[in-house]
Amino acid sequence: MRERFVSDDPNTLDPVHEQDNDDGVGLWTRRMVLFLRVMAGLSMLKGLYHWSRVCGIGVGPNDLFESHSIAWQTATVFFAVLDLVAAVGLWLAAAWGAVIWLTAVASMLAVEIFFPQVFGRAFLTVLLESALLGLYLWLAVQAAKEQPE
Repeated sequence: MRERFVSDDPNTLDPVHEQDNDDGVGLWTRRMVLFLRVMAGLSMLKGLYHWSRVCGIGVGPNDLFESHSIAWQTATVFFAVLDLVAAVGLWLAAAWGAVIWLTAVASMLAVEIFFPQVFGRAFLTVLLESALLGLYLWLAVQAAKEQPE
């Protein structure tokens, strides 16, 4: 059994003990963190996909970054950066990570629904992003219910 180091200095950061049995963390909170970690992995893959499009990796000679419209180029770079930043924040289960991820999801939904000329209207993307957003909101409500007041 390890003793935890407790400092009287409020400017020091105590280490996170993920493996310790903490009775204060409920089942829904654990599920929420697991969901955030899965979303971090998906956001990382999405960000790397967008960067591969920017760098021309795995695309044909007629599908280079420069050959697309300015709107497509701007959206691609925007999501390339935003998805990778969201992935880091989600993996850390930080509040700012969820905010960045929600911004990325809302932005992708807006681009797909209101600006189909940018990426083309992808019904599957809209459906998947909406489902993930709904699942996140449901998990957040369930996790908030088990927190003490």
